[in-house]
Amino acid sequence: MGRGAWLASKRSIVLPNNPVFERYSRQILFSGMGEEGQRKLLSSSAVIVGCGAIGASTAQLLARAGVGRLRVIDRDFVEHSNLQRQALFDENDASQSLPKAMAAERKLRQLNSEIDIEGVVADLTPQNVAKLLDGFDLILDGTDNFETRFLLNDFAVQACRPWIYAAAVGSYGLTCAIRPVVTACLACLLETPDAGPLLEETCDTVGVIGPIVNLVASLEAAEALKILSGHAEALHGRLLSCDVWSGRMQSVAVLRDLRCRACVRHEYPYLDGKAQPHITLCGRDSVQIHERRRCLDLSALGEKISAAGIAVKKNDFLLKFGIASYELTVFADGRAILKGSTDPAIARSLYARYVGA
Repeated sequence: MGRGAWLASKRSIVLPNNPVFERYSRQILFSGMGEEGQRKLLSSSAVIVGCGAIGASTAQLLARAGVGRLRVIDRDFVEHSNLQRQALFDENDASQSLPKAMAAERKLRQLNSEIDIEGVVADLTPQNVAKLLDGFDLILDGTDNFETRFLLNDFAVQACRPWIYAAAVGSYGLTCAIRPVVTACLACLLETPDAGPLLEETCDTVGVIGPIVNLVASLEAAEALKILSGHAEALHGRLLSCDVWSGRMQSVAVLRDLRCRACVRHEYPYLDGKAQPHITLCGRDSVQIHERRRCLDLSALGEKISAAGIAVKKNDFLLKFGIASYELTVFADGRAILKGSTDPAIARSLYARYVGA
């Protein structure tokens, strides 16, 4: 089709004379969406677990696009170190140490007052996962740790609910839309021996730059729009990975693991609470984390934490470092003691940030 004919075909599109649709007029013009797709978006629902860098950017993209009902779940509060990459928040949020979920709800309402937006301050656990995620058409990953991601995967596979995995660290990120029965699940992808380094790197130990966060969020949001607008046929079904510093981009077909404990054998240890580290009170103002599944290289961990500008004390048996008003002591068997709190959510959050999944 020549440019003249293409322009003529575009002029023939008549947008609905509806003030609600005026907001989405340019999105409706896109042939992949159309009026019917927009109607489906407005009647759809999505829940975003985690409102850090990727979650915040994904949330605002979906709010602007007109997803009719959005729930944002996060256990953390806004800090000044978040502002470099977490697009929904500002200095005032950080100064007030506002819960991210509440700050996100307020900002998203300013972006689109015509949809239903709810912020929930919570630590997603096996005990509350069904209550917080049930009833939504799509689950989106905005988390900062693999313990929660595997919990999401267990829930989604058991409930046969689509979800989108997304992660970024350093200058590297990846995302994949997971549809139970149709595609491989996260356990197929990451419960392999060579996935260890990916599970241990975190933004708090190796850093992260803003461009990779926004790129991954855009890729995640695009897959979400396909699902929620009724265009699942447009899903590519591949794992996308990208490094904005080196310029390397990769698209990989992921096959289901015929021995997968989740989507084949229907074993859900994260959902059952059997894989989550056991946490107990340990004396006055302390929490002990009993990690069941790992042995740590304390030297390598100490080097990563030191490189992040945190002072570390170490011997052959343990390493110790301070974060804000807390002190974390980590042992080679994966066990750790957090001093300065008796809150299991804080203990899990700091462990995930600095030790990894």
